[in-house]
Amino acid sequence: MLIDNKQIGFISALNKKIYYELINAEFISENNPILIFLHEGLGSCSQWHDFPKIISDNTKCAVLMYDRYGYGKSDPINEPRTINFLNKEALEFLPAILRELKFENSKLIIVGHSDGGSIAIIYAGAFSKNVVGLITEAAHVFIEDISVNGICLIADSENKPKWVKILKKHHGQNTESMITSWTKTCLLPEFRLWNIESYLKTITCPVLAIQGELDNYGTFAQLESIKKNVKENVELLYIPDCGHIPHQQSSKIVKNQINKFVFMVKKRL
Repeated sequence: MLIDNKQIGFISALNKKIYYELINAEFISENNPILIFLHEGLGSCSQWHDFPKIISDNTKCAVLMYDRYGYGKSDPINEPRTINFLNKEALEFLPAILRELKFENSKLIIVGHSDGGSIAIIYAGAFSKNVVGLITEAAHVFIEDISVNGICLIADSENKPKWVKILKKHHGQNTESMITSWTKTCLLPEFRLWNIESYLKTITCPVLAIQGELDNYGTFAQLESIKKNVKENVELLYIPDCGHIPHQQSSKIVKNQINKFVFMVKKRL
């Protein structure tokens, strides 16, 4: 189905029905990268709002985004998550989705927010051949106390109904199971040992890493690790008076930096 230059539909990945959106498909060509937008831990396609379309229009690159399994319009999650659920998304689900859409050999710029940023890092480190650029917002490469404290607030019995109400319009019948499975897994004691810094060392493309100074799920230590461990060129954007969602809270700054980064990557191709 095509709506406002946006192709929407469902595909099968690992035997799960996955909802996707492809924006400005006419920009797809052999030498023009496709931007893959990966949503946050409680996110979905709709929670990006018009940001991907604006970036696509400005950069003349097609955008692919999808609701991960258990989120948005995709199949509801029906089994317990493991502490490596982000790794599975990057190493199994995302490759399957790209194969299904015949993008597995395309040049890609991966754009990930929060959990999506962590997934982007794992994918870029594991499948460096076709990733020509990596953009992260509020990504985690290891777990900090501030991350756990922020998740505890969402899981709290007094706060959870508020989150269910806020997110219901984006996730429908998936809302409660999504919140419960995500918070329960992220608060497991063994999740404190989760670490993806090894993937940073095998990234072979330029990186733009963005974080808000007031992010209540992570500190500047995440950006420091990215800068230290990636061998390619890394640009850090640490935004004052900005929280966990820079593309909404500091929209103009983030749009400008992403546009510049994408144009730089395209010139390198």
